Amino acid sequence: MTRHFPVAVAIFLFFLFVVPIPTFAQQSSVSSGLALTPPMGWNTWNKFGCNVSDELVRGMADAMVKSGMKDAGYQYVVIDDCWQVSRDGNANIVSDSKRFPNGIKAVADYVHSLGLKFGIYSDAGMKTCAGRPGGLGHEYQDAVMYASWGVDYLKYDWCHTYKTQDAKASYANMRAALDASGRPIVLSICEWGTHQPWLWGEEVGGNLWRTTGDIQDRWGGKEKWPDGGCCSNGVLAILDEQAEIGSYAGPGHWNDPDMLEVGNGGMTTTEYRAHFSLWAILAAPLIAGNDLRSMTPEIRDILTNKEVIAVDQDPLGREGQRVSKDGDLEVWAKQLKDGSRAVLLLNRGSSPQEISATWEAIGYPAHLSAAVRDLWAHKDLGKFTEKFSASVESHGVVVVTVKP
Repeated sequence: MTRHFPVAVAIFLFFLFVVPIPTFAQQSSVSSGLALTPPMGWNTWNKFGCNVSDELVRGMADAMVKSGMKDAGYQYVVIDDCWQVSRDGNANIVSDSKRFPNGIKAVADYVHSLGLKFGIYSDAGMKTCAGRPGGLGHEYQDAVMYASWGVDYLKYDWCHTYKTQDAKASYANMRAALDASGRPIVLSICEWGTHQPWLWGEEVGGNLWRTTGDIQDRWGGKEKWPDGGCCSNGVLAILDEQAEIGSYAGPGHWNDPDMLEVGNGGMTTTEYRAHFSLWAILAAPLIAGNDLRSMTPEIRDILTNKEVIAVDQDPLGREGQRVSKDGDLEVWAKQLKDGSRAVLLLNRGSSPQEISATWEAIGYPAHLSAAVRDLWAHKDLGKFTEKFSASVESHGVVVVTVKP
């Protein structure tokens, strides 16, 4: 064997120094350029849970177009958990044939025929959160299947993972698998902020990452579940957890405070308007979760407000920051690409209150003259110096742009 050793060494050195070793940057070229603004779309989970079907998804895709949501910028139609039932003899993931009699590709083809994009759900563990087959150990096999179906977006959950399983490595592996499939696919990291994915999500090729536990359709903070476990998160609880991590978001990689509850019945129209506005100022993904087929005009107007959506989708990609807090009264500001600011006045309290945003708080000199426009009233309010003030209703917001 010794006479072959120099040859082995030569081969090793050739591959070490001459043949380029694949790096993540090389592998991720397939997915470069994805989600340069926060993804916008609709997901089955918040309203329908496991009650998913071919008919439901097609109907929602139709409604996205007819309601004006597509024109407002919504793209992705995403099937969450419970579409899968087993793996076949070759370990390929199998969809529920009763609910999807023509298979998943037929649904994806229909969504694409409307000029929309298609998303699907899986899990980094052995099972999904609803107990369906997960993706652990099948990442590359599943990625090839998803690509063959025409998947454009993958939400990847974190249920039923091993205690020793490393989140960063697991999601890096899934991104590598998606890229190896040859199809550009948005990767939505959904491990609820447990392992601080804002610190490593961009590095592993995640396009968005959940920053908190699941949202609930209510206004307030954290509450115990009926069984005593912790915790369900209202809009304000999620907002507070998101407040200090804005610097980690940017084009192609976004903090995700979870999907929208707008229109699901647990909040008032005023609170839903505030919820939507806060997600926009946070440069959050705007993933609706209501029944698009039966929206009231008020809910449709919230979800399709193009002026507020433009704040969320501003190409600079800055996440807004809380710049002032006085008890229940807050001011949030977001720098926009043209040098202007989006400013949100938030009243958490139980009665109407006057709130002021000073120019110095939002990054301008006090003497500057700036034009202010109300994005919900769709009205120019005139020019102001030093500050802007407005009366804000209980649990409500006023959202303006301030442009020098």
